[in-house]
Amino acid sequence: MMDKYIGLMSGTSMDAIDAVLVSFEANTPRLLAHHSLPIDDALRADLSGLQHPGNDELNRTARLDMQMARLFARAVMELMEQAGCQAEEIIAIGSHGQTVRHIPDGEFPTSFQIGDPNLIAELTGITTVADFRRRDMAAGGQGAPLVPAFHNQVFRAEGIKRVIVNIGGIANIAILPARAEDSVTGFDTGPGNGLMDAWIFKHLGRNFDQSGEWAAQGKVIPGLLAKLLEDPYFALPAPKSTGKEYFHLDWLEKHVGKKMAAEDVQTTLCELTATSIRNAIQQVAPRVDEVYVCGGGIYNPTLMQRLADLLKPAEVASTAQLGLAPDWVEALCFAWLAKQTLHRQPSNLPSVTGARHDVVLGGIFWGR
Repeated sequence: MMDKYIGLMSGTSMDAIDAVLVSFEANTPRLLAHHSLPIDDALRADLSGLQHPGNDELNRTARLDMQMARLFARAVMELMEQAGCQAEEIIAIGSHGQTVRHIPDGEFPTSFQIGDPNLIAELTGITTVADFRRRDMAAGGQGAPLVPAFHNQVFRAEGIKRVIVNIGGIANIAILPARAEDSVTGFDTGPGNGLMDAWIFKHLGRNFDQSGEWAAQGKVIPGLLAKLLEDPYFALPAPKSTGKEYFHLDWLEKHVGKKMAAEDVQTTLCELTATSIRNAIQQVAPRVDEVYVCGGGIYNPTLMQRLADLLKPAEVASTAQLGLAPDWVEALCFAWLAKQTLHRQPSNLPSVTGARHDVVLGGIFWGR
């Protein structure tokens, strides 16, 4: 009988909960079923409101913690129904939770995800592993990105220097060296889809730029792009991580001039994402053989074309070519993290997060 796990992911875009049913053989994941449960606009607005200081934060956080837990549990139940699977067949759920604050620097570094795992375990009856980031932070790390450890497990190939680019609301990279003895490096490069999503929502009322069509209609504003790239974050050495608490609409609008056409700003934001990813790769890995992309950014042809142009002669392709569909890589990662936790195996990469040592991540909330 194969070991089955469920992975849950709700990222910085806050558009949906991704759920996967997965089995592992020799630590290699096999995707058995997948499901995406949309987050409605009202809930998304409430979640976004928690990313910045505001009134009555404690009560709002407590309420949304329960709302998200119920939504995560619903995603699990709908996934199992779709797959014809019973709770007794699942060893554990790995739940990323919904990040509402990620503050990796300063006197009191922390990262806070909501979606109470106690309630998920109670509603589903399945052991739930959650709160993956803060143990790494307790060991001096950034708590992010965590997916490079999974990328290293499933995508690394002897003799090939690969980069895995994950483009969600924020983008991150994992540099997978060609030599087995070399350490993985990786970090958050800056904005992914998040700024483009916020800008198009403000001007056109759409949650995202379908197929990058709006960005394709404008032209890059060189002065704006240069100003945005001057932000100190881009020059920081790794390890580093960031979030929508930093790269948000107010951050952007400080630099946008009144005479700039909205579609040209969107095109410039697309170029910002592509250029900051390219610059980050060149900083740590000037010569790479292959670049594979996962996350929602893979479905923006305008962005993908710019990445391909900027990263020549390296091949740029989807992780689907490596056997894992780009939509589900992050959710698969959290199923794997849950497995690592239950087996008491470390799953952070100090070379990526900056932690002082390897640690077992996550807390365990037992099912029935």
